[in-house]
Amino acid sequence: MLAALNDLLDAVEEAAAEQVDVAAVAAKHGTTEHHLRRMFSSLAGMPVSEYVRRRRMSLAAADVAGSSDDLLTIAVRHGYGSTEAFGRAFRAVHGVGLTDARRHGGPFRSQQQLRFRLTVEGNTAMHVRITDRPAFRLVGHATRVPLVYEGVNPHIQAHIAAIPMAEHLRLKSLGNASPEGLLQISDELEPEGSQGSELTYMHGVAITNDTSTPDDLESITVPAGSWVVFTTEGPHPQVLQETWAATAAEWFPSNPWRLRPGPSIVAVLEHNEDFSTATCELWQPVERA
Repeated sequence: MLAALNDLLDAVEEAAAEQVDVAAVAAKHGTTEHHLRRMFSSLAGMPVSEYVRRRRMSLAAADVAGSSDDLLTIAVRHGYGSTEAFGRAFRAVHGVGLTDARRHGGPFRSQQQLRFRLTVEGNTAMHVRITDRPAFRLVGHATRVPLVYEGVNPHIQAHIAAIPMAEHLRLKSLGNASPEGLLQISDELEPEGSQGSELTYMHGVAITNDTSTPDDLESITVPAGSWVVFTTEGPHPQVLQETWAATAAEWFPSNPWRLRPGPSIVAVLEHNEDFSTATCELWQPVERA
């Protein structure tokens, strides 16, 4: 995986104004574009597209400040069809317009070229199992929310709080498949998963495929396949979020599995009264790498 990630970084440098072919890099290393984008975002802290934009604008800044070429020539060189479009993208990254940047030579927000190196320290304890599951469905109450990497997501918190207690009990009684109990389900997450990007969050349960779904509940069909299950215990949601990040930094690079499309599921096994500590299972859909 590290070789694939570093090849992707090289492709960004070589692409200049051309589109970076993430799928081709993934295929070269026998993995999928979905998995490569997810691992890049988790480790770099930004999506591939954002890294490409920052690198392109960093190189463009050197041309704007240090080249005698006209601005349209520089714009075309870096993949833009007009000075106006180039100027908007330039200001979005550097916070300064093209004319001022050329006149004053900056200031610029430079994105240095990344390089991935693996250091497995084992400082995140992981209790992991792989399980195969037949097809099942997830049913419950869903909403669209922005992705929040650290701390409590207030949008999810508000969604759960708006569900009456009687409905929580009804949902729990409907569940008849694994993972068991009330579930925190994240679906339709962009492969790059940048902070603030939207996903579908469902508060629901797992049911077998032959179980009827009440008309007032939304449903997600989950195909048969393998799942990696990480068990976490401690301050919540801190430990869960740290483990989620460590799966990309430590577990996936060291094991012959890769993410496949599908929902991520958190099952809360037990928790204290104010939910400040909890024991959870993080379920992620995987396939052999």
